[in-house]
Amino acid sequence: MQETVFIADEAAMEHVGAVLLEAMQQRGVVHLQGDLGMGKTTLSRGLLRAAGHQGAVKSPTYTLVEPYDVAQGTIYHFDLYRLLDPEELEYLGIRDYFTEDSLALIEWPDKGQGLLPEPDLELFLTPQDEGRALRWQAHSEHGAVAAEKLQLKLGC
Repeated sequence: MQETVFIADEAAMEHVGAVLLEAMQQRGVVHLQGDLGMGKTTLSRGLLRAAGHQGAVKSPTYTLVEPYDVAQGTIYHFDLYRLLDPEELEYLGIRDYFTEDSLALIEWPDKGQGLLPEPDLELFLTPQDEGRALRWQAHSEHGAVAAEKLQLKLGC
């Protein structure tokens, strides 16, 4: 299943993040695809705020991963933009982050190819007019359920 929706501004992108949190039931793996400045971190911020995180949310470009402990479990926000070699992820203990009760948001997942699990859901952000086009594709049963919820909640 693959759907597309128009995201007009930053507030709308944060709303998509909140809807994504609910759709994913705060577990699984989501790959966030899109060039620099497309809103991947803004979407992540909306998701984390909806999960109850009160502090700042910045892209973990230099640390590669930022964990957020929230009421329902742990959300990991990865940004692999500066990753030079996927093998560097082994030093992070990458496999330990993907558990049944955690949610992983991964920006620039192609940089970790071969070491990252298949996503449940993959989101693609591209420019459209003054906003962004968001399209998604499910890669698992859990992702298909989430995709259906996104479609319902975002009015596709």
